[in-house]
Amino acid sequence: MKTRLRVAGAIIAVGALMLTACGDDEGGGDTAVDDTNAGTSAGSGGTGGDDTVDLTQAGDVTIEVVTHGQASDPFWSVFKNGVDAAAEKMGATANYSAPDTFDMVAMAQLIDAAVAKNPDGLVVSVPDFPALQDSLAAANEAGIPIITVNSGSDNYQEIGALTHVGQDETVAGRGAGARMAEDGATKVICINQEVGNAGLDARCNGAKEAIEEAGGSLEVVQVDLNDAAGAQSTIESTLQADAEIDGVLALGPTGAGPALAALQGLNKAGDVQLATFDINTEVIDAIAAGDMSFAIDQQQYLQGYLPIVFLTLNKQNLNTVGGGQPILTGPGFVTADNAEQIKELAAAGTR
Repeated sequence: MKTRLRVAGAIIAVGALMLTACGDDEGGGDTAVDDTNAGTSAGSGGTGGDDTVDLTQAGDVTIEVVTHGQASDPFWSVFKNGVDAAAEKMGATANYSAPDTFDMVAMAQLIDAAVAKNPDGLVVSVPDFPALQDSLAAANEAGIPIITVNSGSDNYQEIGALTHVGQDETVAGRGAGARMAEDGATKVICINQEVGNAGLDARCNGAKEAIEEAGGSLEVVQVDLNDAAGAQSTIESTLQADAEIDGVLALGPTGAGPALAALQGLNKAGDVQLATFDINTEVIDAIAAGDMSFAIDQQQYLQGYLPIVFLTLNKQNLNTVGGGQPILTGPGFVTADNAEQIKELAAAGTR
C-alpha cells in the first residue's frame, strides 16, 4: 500500500513563518522575534530611541481559546498540547475552556465570558454557526481578533475571522470515501457520534458523494458519544441486519473504538473495511495490525499551535496570514506504511 500523506501547500508557508517567528527549539538559527529576552526592543534602525518597535512583550498577550471539545478527550488533549506549547514558546497566556458535553448553549456562554475579558485574541471552533452566531458577532464588534479552528471553514469569513486553521471537512470526507471505494467498499455505514456537528456531518456527506460516484452507497448510523457500549451494540445490530455492508467509516476515535469492537465481536475484523478520521494510539495499533485500513489525520496539534502564534504576532506586529483563505492542516492519510512513525509522535502528544 502506498503512503498517501496530503498536506495542503499552505502548511509549507506556515512552517516557514513558524521557523522565522519562533526560532529553532534546539537553539540553532537566527530568529526574527527573540522571545527569550522579554523587555528588550527590536529597533527599526538598530540604534534604539523613540522609533523602536517592541516585539518581545508577548507576556502581555492573552488569548482565550473556546472549543466544543473537552481537553480530556484524546483528540482535544493533543489540540490543547499545541495551544500550551505555542503559548510557552511565544511567552503568551492562553486560557482554554469547553463545555462538559456537546452543548451549544453552554459554548455560547463560554464565548460570551471570553469576550467579556477583552482578550488580545479569540480562538474558537464553530461546530454550529447559527447557535454561536450572536456570541461570535459580539466578539467581532468588540474588535477582538478571531481565528476559527477545526470547524468553521464555511463561516469564518462571515464571522470576520483573520483566517481558519483546520481541514475542509467535505474535501476530507470525499478523500476518505474515494479511498474506501478504491479499496473495494460498495456499501458503507458512516458512524456519526455527534449528528448536528456541521464538521462531522460534512465528513459523512463528502464520503457519501465519493462513494456514490463510484457506484456504491453510504448510510449514516447515529451513536452516542458518551456510551461506547451502546455504540458498539448499535453498530453490531446494523452489521447483522445487512450482510452486504462491506465498509465502516468512523468520524473519530470515539466511534472507531466501538466499531472495531463490533467487527471483532462478529469475527469480521479485516473482512469488513474499517477506516476513521483522526488518530490515537488504539487507532494506530489497529492500522498496524491490519484491522483498520487507514485514518484521516487533520493534525490537531497544529490547529492548537498555529492560532496562538498567529494571534501573538498579530498583537505584536500586526501580522496577518492566509490572505483571506484558510490555513489547511489536512487531510493526510495514516496507513500501515507510516503507522509506526506516527505512533511515536502520538505517544509524545503531538499527533
